[in-house]
Amino acid sequence: MRVLISGASGLIGSSLSLALRVRGDEVLPLVRRAPTNPSEVQWHERGSIEPRALGSVDAVVHLAGRNVGARWTEKTKREIFDSRVTGTRVLAEAVAESFRRTGKPKTFICASAIGYYGGRGDEILTEESSSGGGFLAEVVRRWEEATAAAREAGVRVVSPRIGVVLARDGGALGKMLLPFRAGVGGKIGTGEQWMSWITMTDLIRILLRALDNESMSGVYNAVTPQPVRNRHFVKALGAALHRPAILPLPAFAVRAIFGQMGVETILNSERVIPMRLQDAEFHFEYPELETALERVLG
Repeated sequence: MRVLISGASGLIGSSLSLALRVRGDEVLPLVRRAPTNPSEVQWHERGSIEPRALGSVDAVVHLAGRNVGARWTEKTKREIFDSRVTGTRVLAEAVAESFRRTGKPKTFICASAIGYYGGRGDEILTEESSSGGGFLAEVVRRWEEATAAAREAGVRVVSPRIGVVLARDGGALGKMLLPFRAGVGGKIGTGEQWMSWITMTDLIRILLRALDNESMSGVYNAVTPQPVRNRHFVKALGAALHRPAILPLPAFAVRAIFGQMGVETILNSERVIPMRLQDAEFHFEYPELETALERVLG
């Protein structure tokens, strides 16, 4: 299988690229700079991509997008929106044109996020739940809608709504390791907000299954079946690192330091269940947090 990947050098993209190469697939990174080797495909000025470049690939996996983990200024919000919504629309239209012309690529996997649901307290959220309020929920909703051109052309589109990814070298967990190893970690806000998470191992398995299984289409919650409250998460992380987790970060401090970003990504409660994966009998290797942290942290 030949797979074109945007964001191939990122946290998820690098792991997916490695997994694909290990099993014998060919990876073609989609890059904005000038290509440095024959396998790379370039996004041209203003984000355009030549549809003919897609005619030889079996699938496209779109993972690129501006990091949301910084304080949101108006400029930052525009960049987040454009990198996800505009970039996805450009790529989806190129995929659609290529498919109508050559019959390839047949699959378009576009990353999404559980931020779609917004802060919902203790409500159990499945793929059938409505979108929530707030900037991030609006971005994710428009992000998923931006795949329409590919879907309407007959391409199989899969949108995994990804939760907190447990990875040692990056993401939310990577940022938490330094303070926790220093013994200054603890619950955030009340600690009662739900966190929906997944190991990198299981996320890559979901993406590979989406590439291989032609019956998969539409939205899938890419999280484990066992979300936990923040107080549970920090206690488990402290135990895994053999460090105390007793110094809380009050909600007012999160708002002061991070502003709207902190409210929507740190304090919001998202109790998300992967109903469609469970119905498809997907087996999670690491469904329990304590075991997952032991695996991730070695």
